[in-house]
Amino acid sequence: MADPRLTPANARVGLPGFAGPGAAVVDGTWYQVARPLADLRRAPGGARDRQMLLGWRFLVLEIHDGWAFGRSARDGYVGYINAADLAPAGPDATHVIGVRAAHLYPAADVKSEALAALSFGAAMQIVDERHHFMETAQGFFVPKAHLRLVDRPFSDPATEAQLFFGTPYLWGGNSSAGIDCSGLVQAAFLACDIACPGDSDMQMALGSEIAQNQPFARGDLVFWRGHVALCVDDETLIHANAHHMAVAYEPIAKAIARIDAQGGGPVITRRRL
Repeated sequence: MADPRLTPANARVGLPGFAGPGAAVVDGTWYQVARPLADLRRAPGGARDRQMLLGWRFLVLEIHDGWAFGRSARDGYVGYINAADLAPAGPDATHVIGVRAAHLYPAADVKSEALAALSFGAAMQIVDERHHFMETAQGFFVPKAHLRLVDRPFSDPATEAQLFFGTPYLWGGNSSAGIDCSGLVQAAFLACDIACPGDSDMQMALGSEIAQNQPFARGDLVFWRGHVALCVDDETLIHANAHHMAVAYEPIAKAIARIDAQGGGPVITRRRL
């Protein structure tokens, strides 16, 4: 059975090769997220599966009753976004937010009232440079120190995951306002230009399995049923988890024992890229 999270088709429309009987075959139209944060839902008005950030591209297959059905360009995740959260795609982004969080301003003035909070990974096209600010294609301003060129990825996923330390836990979250275990891993890996799916069961295909007698190393992934953590060294991991309700550090041995004792079961697999 096809995974609906990765299948760009519903009862009415589908991409070529995916459309079912009676559904229209469409090529889709590119849009981009026009708000700081947009929920990607499994059904119109349904539960949140993941989130998308400002400037991320979304291939819309249809807009029906105010909901846009389509597929994320970043990871192929399929779902529904409130159509009001999208705008027709503009030029390719030149920069991303390269720190945990930043603000969007109406003027190149730190004393001006911020319009919105932006998360690590939000994308935008920069058209002009001021002394301490960069101007976006929409005429807004972001502090220069908070931006990074899209063609300059980071190099260490563990370092990027550590940026989120203390971020509140949020099921299906993908931002500095709230994030879950797989969202944290994905944000860290994508920032380093390493392809990474959105959910922990999909992430278990990353890299290769590590033998149980091998020591942990920085960057290793540790998987439980429905949970994933990232090692920062051979004794410590970082993960977004409902026990701490935040992104937290935890000794690896303690986390393994605690999760098992709380009913989460043993470690399923350990992976290394």
